[in-house]
Amino acid sequence: MPDPTDADGLTVGQVSARLGVTVRALHHWDEIGLARPSLRTAAGYRLYTAGDLERLHRIVVYREIGLGLDRIRAVLDDSTADVPGALRAQRAQVAERIERLQRLSTGLDRMIEAHERGLLLSAEQQAAVFGPEWNPDWPAQARRRYGDTTQWRQYAERAAARSPEQWQAVAEEMADLERALAKAMDAGVAPGSPEADQLAERHREVFASYFPLTRQMQVCLGRMFEDDPGFAAHYDGIRPGLATWFRRIVDASARAHGIDPDTAVWE
Repeated sequence: MPDPTDADGLTVGQVSARLGVTVRALHHWDEIGLARPSLRTAAGYRLYTAGDLERLHRIVVYREIGLGLDRIRAVLDDSTADVPGALRAQRAQVAERIERLQRLSTGLDRMIEAHERGLLLSAEQQAAVFGPEWNPDWPAQARRRYGDTTQWRQYAERAAARSPEQWQAVAEEMADLERALAKAMDAGVAPGSPEADQLAERHREVFASYFPLTRQMQVCLGRMFEDDPGFAAHYDGIRPGLATWFRRIVDASARAHGIDPDTAVWE
């Protein structure tokens, strides 16, 4: 609040320090006629009186609650202005902003947790979505193994925004693909055939629910599905020999796109 002892007026710098506003803002408010100093020194420097400070204080208060300068001018100068109505409207906008910030805060919490945990589902939810053979320790193991990779960050970003129902849809889509792979192998579909290539491409599309998968990365993944005991047991449990057959159709698809499976790297 203004000090009644400032009878001779305060300079722009003194007002800036007292009210916590920039000199530039004070100059701007003077230029647009929102808050002009009542006095000038002999050298032409601005001097603000106690009355000027009172107006400036009100401007600062209204600006801090979010009113624009035109609305502030109306509140201060228009005797017919509905000040309570203006303040209620501003309160409603503030409430909306708070709600948006709360949603943002919740989203940030989920993003942090997803980067640290990977899968934001309880053990019970994981079992319901992925089946009784699912090990709820697998996400933590994956975090320790892949947590510093680009793919883990991409996976975390998707996981943070995904509900249990959406994870259920992902699981069902992957299960449908695995059944289609087994059916094709049983039917004698040859690696390199149009049907096999279509299945390899479908796998890349479905796997993108976790992170984008290039064809070179898919070749590396096919190798892991065949060589890793856990993955091999899963695919061969669906159909004996499926892990190897899947690796072969991925290799053939890669060759058709100019990629040598023997030199493919994870990129």
